[in-house]
Amino acid sequence: MNKKMNIENWNRKSQFYFFKQFEEPFFGVTVTIDCTVAYEIAKATDASFFLYYLHRSLKAANQLEPFGYRIDNNEVIVYDKVNASPTINRPDGTFGFSYMDYYEDFDQFALEAQKEIERVQQTTGLVPASSNENVIHYSSVPWINFTSLSHARRFSCGDSIPKISFGKMMAENGKRTMPLSIHVHHALMDGYDVAKYIDLFQQLMNEG
Repeated sequence: MNKKMNIENWNRKSQFYFFKQFEEPFFGVTVTIDCTVAYEIAKATDASFFLYYLHRSLKAANQLEPFGYRIDNNEVIVYDKVNASPTINRPDGTFGFSYMDYYEDFDQFALEAQKEIERVQQTTGLVPASSNENVIHYSSVPWINFTSLSHARRFSCGDSIPKISFGKMMAENGKRTMPLSIHVHHALMDGYDVAKYIDLFQQLMNEG
């Protein structure tokens, strides 16, 4: 059940009020994720690798409360479930935004997510799906092995949604890696929280 944060009793009260007033309150990091095991599992089970790592990312986010924090009218709402709003590439080179519910079971998630992918690919608009604030904005750039990444942002909209991007998978000496970029609102979390997410995501990607 969603709830409001008691900001006055929050141990990050000072950080919240300090960073909330910034014109650009987001900070980001880029790291390299080992996806060797995850890719082999997806390949062996005939699963979409994109949906496999997207599900692992959502699973990590749903286990870490700060990834469910959102700012609404100077209040912090704590969502008990975080879903996905990834960009979906189309054959003509364009993309559209999508909305995918999170299910703990991967097979159920993949089934519903694939329906959403097909729906978006059959449209031509940029925003064929709507979502609430309890999402993570995802994007994949499978053509670029990036080492840093920035986002187009409209500062006036008061956005506080985390943004996670995945890059090109590289294979070398039997090991597969992939760049991961994560940007979060500094009024809501710190580097410690991002580090916990990265460690947990890597752990989930390593699980057989």
